[in-house]
Amino acid sequence: MSFRIDPRLPLTGEVRRILADEIGRALGHLETARDKPEQGLHKCRKRLKSIRALLRLVRSGDEPFCQTENECYKQVSALLSGPREATALIETIDRLADAFPEQTAGGGLDPVRDRLVLRQHELHAGPGLDAAVNAAVTACQEGLERIDRLALPDQPEQAADILAEGARATLRRAKKALDKAGSRGEPDDFHDLRKAAKTHSMHLSLLGRLWPTPIKARRKAVDKLGELLGDLHDVFVMRALLAADGEPLGPPDETKLLRKLLKRSEKNLAKACLAEAADLFGDSPKRSAKKLARKARGDLTGQREDAAAAIG
Repeated sequence: MSFRIDPRLPLTGEVRRILADEIGRALGHLETARDKPEQGLHKCRKRLKSIRALLRLVRSGDEPFCQTENECYKQVSALLSGPREATALIETIDRLADAFPEQTAGGGLDPVRDRLVLRQHELHAGPGLDAAVNAAVTACQEGLERIDRLALPDQPEQAADILAEGARATLRRAKKALDKAGSRGEPDDFHDLRKAAKTHSMHLSLLGRLWPTPIKARRKAVDKLGELLGDLHDVFVMRALLAADGEPLGPPDETKLLRKLLKRSEKNLAKACLAEAADLFGDSPKRSAKKLARKARGDLTGQREDAAAAIG
């Protein structure tokens, strides 16, 4: 089924349909994760993010339901974060090796990578993974049973306003995170920017039938930013592990090169992320949301030609 809201149909039914489809897919990925943790966990967490993005988009239409369900799937995602992060850290080492081939040609990152692989095996083979997957499956199954409780206004004008408000809230969140990342540059600021960018990307998909012409180009740019911010997030996580007690990644003589490359990578990635984000989120969220609201309202009331002209 399509991850797009059909403006010709009642909003409540469309959101229920998409929720059921995404939760069902998440359950399928959880079953895959029992035998293939790296593949299943990553895909499941992506579905959970899609679910939460949809709930944020329509939150103003049924705030109690959306807030409760969003918190539920946030907790489910947290259950799976440790095992997934173990894989992401190995991928970070491999990206550093590709980005700095001359410095890493002698295998200077190999001791750290070996420790991360061992850590990954321990997390994936231990009872903790099965417990996390079982808990996630139960939560998702219960979530499926609650979908019918969602009740949104289905009148075209009200539905358009709900979608516009959801999009506006995410744009405000992105702008705020961008401003903080530019002025402070703290890991949490970039993490907030990453989450807002991912949510915005999913909103673009959900609203693809309301805002067709510029969707592909903008989403491509947003997804590129999301990848850069994801790489930067992994660098921050790795640097935090290096600073942790007990030297989980190894003694200083074995992590010296890693520290150096992480510092260089962080500087390059942060600069690139800020530049990309400024292009996407530097304008007024209010202005962008008003434009989206006009387009959404035009399509939802059947005025497709007027909406296309407004897009230009």
